[in-house]
Amino acid sequence: MEYRKLGHSDLYVSTIGLGTWAMGGGDWKFGWGPQDDQASISAVHAAIDQGINWIDTAAIYGHGHSEIVVGQAIKGIRDSLIIATKCGRVWEGESREIGKSLKADSIRQEVENSLQRLAIDHIDLYQIHWPEPNEEIEEGWATIADLIKEGKVRYGGVSNFDLEQLKRAQAIHPIASLQPPYNMFRREIESEIMDYCSENEIGIIAYSPMQAGLLTGAFTNERAEALPESDWRKRHPFFNAPQLSINLEVVERLRPIAKNKNCSMSQLALAWVLRRHEMTSAIVGARKAEQIRETAQAASITLNAKEIAAIETILAWREEQV
Repeated sequence: MEYRKLGHSDLYVSTIGLGTWAMGGGDWKFGWGPQDDQASISAVHAAIDQGINWIDTAAIYGHGHSEIVVGQAIKGIRDSLIIATKCGRVWEGESREIGKSLKADSIRQEVENSLQRLAIDHIDLYQIHWPEPNEEIEEGWATIADLIKEGKVRYGGVSNFDLEQLKRAQAIHPIASLQPPYNMFRREIESEIMDYCSENEIGIIAYSPMQAGLLTGAFTNERAEALPESDWRKRHPFFNAPQLSINLEVVERLRPIAKNKNCSMSQLALAWVLRRHEMTSAIVGARKAEQIRETAQAASITLNAKEIAAIETILAWREEQV
């Protein structure tokens, strides 16, 4: 496993991080369908065995359930790990309707709730999950800066911020990391954001490097049809016609490159994300131990110029189709 310094912080994170979105279960709006808690805990332990030293979660995943499961999994080994979670998405009442708040009082309540669910006394990386409401960004980020001074949080990060929003937060307190979507199908951050982060010592940790399973090589039309209604992908255009067939064709065109590299499609997708020097780490979701054991091996794979060029040709074809 390789480790890289996260932005201006003193945290050295494994280039593969464990994502726990699916560990929240399926009983909420953006769930991935039913999930067994013991399988989740086994996946956390398998990740650690592979050299992964950081876990990314969020309060909203399963309305706190993911944090509870992570807390159970890291009991007794917390000091050897970097724990990252997020704030800004809230829920209330029996309806569990998801709301958005970056108000100081809301974030302070969220951090206390997360600490309790995770059963830890501080959060290594506390991130604003989404820059919403936009007009509350400054209040929310200033609150995280205060939490850092108070010792409840070591470093602050942001997720899903655009360039202008990054600049607004950076003017208040240094940002340790940005967590954007980044994969072969989602490359928006390459135009300006990567340069800004590099210039300002902001680490980049990509989420959805395999585009929620599309780039694993295991996804099919049949699997898309069989997704439960509680799986958010059921409603996403990437997983429905006409884009699904185009995306699956891209995977088929990528298979020979993975075969020649003697790696899986998942490993190829991760190696492609990590090819950029601006990229600190890629978050890999796992629902069971064997998944993370396989994808963690991508940390040791390096793509050469010829392989990158071949991939670019395939991705250019996709852009013409969509």
